[in-house]
Amino acid sequence: MTPKECKYIFVSGGVLSGLGKGVAAASLAYLLQNRGYKVSVIKCENYLNIDSGTINPVEHGDPFLCEDGLEADMDLGTYERFLNQEMGQKNFTTTGQIYKTVIDRERSFGYNGEDVEAIPHVVDEISRRIKQAGEGSDIIIIELGGTAGEYQNMLYYESCRIMKAKMPGRVLNIHVSYVPMPKHIGEPKTMPTQLSMRTVMSMGIMPEFLVLRSEAELDKRRRYLLGLKCNVSGDNVIMAPDLDSIYELPLIFAKQNFDRNILKFFKLNYRQPHLGEWKKLINKVKSKKKKSVEIIIAGKYYSATDYGLYDTYAALIESIKHACWFHNVGLDLKVISTEAIENKGIKILGKPDGIIVPIGWGNRGVEGKIMTIKYAREKKIPYLGLCYGMQLACVEFARNVVGLKDANSEEIDPNTKNPIIHSIPMSSKYQTIKGKGTSMRLGAYNCYLFEKSLAASIYLKYEAGEVISDNKKTREKITAKGNVKISERHRHRYEFNNKYRSVLEEKGMIISGTSADDFFVEMIELPKTMHPFFIATQGHPEYKSKPLKPHPLLIEFVKVCQK
Repeated sequence: MTPKECKYIFVSGGVLSGLGKGVAAASLAYLLQNRGYKVSVIKCENYLNIDSGTINPVEHGDPFLCEDGLEADMDLGTYERFLNQEMGQKNFTTTGQIYKTVIDRERSFGYNGEDVEAIPHVVDEISRRIKQAGEGSDIIIIELGGTAGEYQNMLYYESCRIMKAKMPGRVLNIHVSYVPMPKHIGEPKTMPTQLSMRTVMSMGIMPEFLVLRSEAELDKRRRYLLGLKCNVSGDNVIMAPDLDSIYELPLIFAKQNFDRNILKFFKLNYRQPHLGEWKKLINKVKSKKKKSVEIIIAGKYYSATDYGLYDTYAALIESIKHACWFHNVGLDLKVISTEAIENKGIKILGKPDGIIVPIGWGNRGVEGKIMTIKYAREKKIPYLGLCYGMQLACVEFARNVVGLKDANSEEIDPNTKNPIIHSIPMSSKYQTIKGKGTSMRLGAYNCYLFEKSLAASIYLKYEAGEVISDNKKTREKITAKGNVKISERHRHRYEFNNKYRSVLEEKGMIISGTSADDFFVEMIELPKTMHPFFIATQGHPEYKSKPLKPHPLLIEFVKVCQK
């Protein structure tokens, strides 16, 4: 199938945000992929930000970090976990990206003197990006951010309308809507969906499929009547009820022949599905667990909202679940604000089976994180540090074991006399410019682990590391002490200060992983004589975990927590 024959599925949402368009799109993509078709996805966001990296995670959820360094919407993480394929720049666009491209082109005389307008020029750029994302695929699913009727996303809908008019039979629309069931009435109400569909149709788009989010199933009669009022065939009104696990949704869709009806519309062959592995996963997810582990995430973002939104650590929470399913154990997860730890004391942590200190930026709640790390180290509680959790583990060790009481990160105290964590000069070899005066390491970087380290043993145990016996196997110039090669995604601005390596190592800390040139400290740990399981990484293993393939560090962490 040539790129010109690619089929396009637009997924829009109505009534309210957070309905689960991304999960619905990913579930359908999985089913179509499972039938042997090459499927791609793209998320179209409304905001003027160039990416999601500058948005407060409380505002829009945890940005998902891709292999190529893209900081994207959370839904790209959902796509990766369902499709088991890497997402990147081509799978994500924002209104900011589109406007910037159009304006830059106009400034470079790219429009040959035309009057540059939203229609057709901005809309054409949207369509170009969608088609580019679909190149080489049989089917591409386009998730439109926000809800129908918002002025910010109208140009996306216009792009859809034009593509549908120009390519009859190759473009279809799915509208995801909410059917509330008010407690005082006791039955589902469909009028919000009817109004939402009316909004979509007023933009010249007639959806072929309707996906209904609801806490209760709609009976066949109601689905028929709703479809009649919305001009959608009864068989194409699909239920997406509330579920204990989002990973159940593909099986729910399959029972309703959702993917089969999509293929029928496109006149594509019904290839035999193979859902056995996914069914085994769901059986494991839903099975009764004989025991569970209590794990604490000590983070700063959880306290920034009255509602304690778990979305602020979405990828991490998913990765912990994956590891628990691997071991068939239950999860008692607690997300505790590090500001609360500062104010109420370390006693609020209790006696968990394991502690994780995750990503973070700035000085708010930092001392609470350091208090948590000290507690985990001294009480011999299994500890996993991620990014900031590694940097602050080094600061805590320097303060309380080495004796450098004023040790800190330059991010927290630019004038500290002992900057264990510091900024480095900009180097295009490693860093990406994010903005004026701001550089970061973003995306996948190789790390070399010392073969006798705990970290190396974990990666090799789960076949995620490669033993490099000579430099011929890699293009990198290796001066690192380690010879077990791994790769992790990075998203950070500050680095371990190499001036303090020997000082920390003399007191027992193990620098177990570095970059190929031995410049960046990527992994640290404590020996078994000091702690049963204390390990931290500058990378982000949580972004690479999949439900069918959990990350080795999380698998081993949960295993140790069980003890």
